[in-house]
Amino acid sequence: MLVERIVEALGGAILIKSTQGKGTLFQIKLPLTLAIMDGQVLRVGEQIYIVPLVAITESVRPSKGSLHAPAGVAEMVTIRESVLPIVRMYELFDITPTNTDPTQAIVMIVENEGRLAALMVDELLGQQQVVVKNLETNFRRADGISGATILGDGRVALIVDVPGLIELARNRTPVATY
Repeated sequence: MLVERIVEALGGAILIKSTQGKGTLFQIKLPLTLAIMDGQVLRVGEQIYIVPLVAITESVRPSKGSLHAPAGVAEMVTIRESVLPIVRMYELFDITPTNTDPTQAIVMIVENEGRLAALMVDELLGQQQVVVKNLETNFRRADGISGATILGDGRVALIVDVPGLIELARNRTPVATY
């Protein structure tokens, strides 16, 4: 009760999901105001993004034989016997990529609530801690983006909201495995 009031006062929410015989999952969601996080810096086209390290399981360059495009569903890639939907970030954010061929790009495997997806990116630029700034204070809310940061060289990098990005991709190309 006390925790719930504190979380709600901060603008957050507590989600509880119980499954008989398996247990209960508690999720506490808090708004992103100002925080420091570890992130993977990456490039898609000329735009720099940061993906929280906690959401990343691995990054690979897929082979042609691992790609699948079933009719009516999202393009898929097989990684370690798991078939994952490919999320082409350049399509979602309407930017010009360096690579449109997944075998020439990198797919970053991300996890959200036990579900995996493969984000297609042009280049991994390294990992670093960043100060997260909320975009909604000065701009409008952007689907798939949770905030921004200023890099050491003065460039602005957008911070990817992995659950929001996956939801955005799912709404554009329905597929059961997102």
